[in-house]
Amino acid sequence: MKRILLSLTFILAGLQVSLAQVQIRRAMTLMGSQFEITLVDQDSIVANNHIDQAVAEIERIENLISEWRPHTQISEVNRNAGIKAVQVDREVFELTERALYFSKISEGAFDISIAALDKVWRFDGSMEHMPSEAEIQKSIAHVGYPYIELDSVHSTIFLKKPNMKIGFGSIGKGYAADRGRKLMQDLGVPAGMINASGDIASWGQQKDGKPWTIGVLNPFRSHKMIKVLRFNEHAVATSGSYEKYVEFDDVRYSHIIDPKTGYPATGVVSVTVYGPSAEFANGLSTSMMVLGVKKGKKLAKRFPEYRFIIISDNKRIYR
Repeated sequence: MKRILLSLTFILAGLQVSLAQVQIRRAMTLMGSQFEITLVDQDSIVANNHIDQAVAEIERIENLISEWRPHTQISEVNRNAGIKAVQVDREVFELTERALYFSKISEGAFDISIAALDKVWRFDGSMEHMPSEAEIQKSIAHVGYPYIELDSVHSTIFLKKPNMKIGFGSIGKGYAADRGRKLMQDLGVPAGMINASGDIASWGQQKDGKPWTIGVLNPFRSHKMIKVLRFNEHAVATSGSYEKYVEFDDVRYSHIIDPKTGYPATGVVSVTVYGPSAEFANGLSTSMMVLGVKKGKKLAKRFPEYRFIIISDNKRIYR
């Protein structure tokens, strides 16, 4: 009986592979960033229809949480900062709740209220000197996750301080990648990868039966890889300062700002985290960039289902 069941399992597995005849990739701009969706599916018509549904799901999420689109629930929350609580969908409430969880476990290194930060740092090549201490302190006047009040019973969000703002630039794309993957799995798509501008969620295998491969770049030697990750159902997120940064007195200042101090993260050039969820991996990688090597490693080790690669500004690699 066991042999019969085992044979049947292999037959069914082979049938699933044979049904998946094409591997289709499509690039597009979503959530203000470059997305790429790759599916292994029955044929090109079915695959493209499924990609359309994944795009619609990501756009649905953007229309809930974007702080740039005036009609979204998060924009409504921001408009009512210091005025009143705003009722939101349970999905939005729970995403905010998870964001606050990251703020707490990282001791404020992660903070969605950083959306209110005054832009005293510029990473477009136009900065000629460090901003003053007074400018930096003023820039964080409206930042602080303890002033975000959640009411689970009524599903409301209240920003206690006037001019506060929240935004999901830190975990929103990872969440969209996770949701896109789940939708495709629910629709029976055997394999694919959602790449949300570097926040990646995958499942199944490539058409040729090989695992998905993602290279972790060496920020000091752009043509070299630190590691090539190979996996089936997994997620990856990378936070880094190697593309957007400024240097003063031989110190590199990242575009990732410490919400508590208003100063850019220093000491770490890149953090890659991989595990089950792209959203969670992104929350960890952002937190670790701000915390630095020692505290970042300590935080990551609380979550053994996730692995990390930290590259420090002195070119050391921590795994």
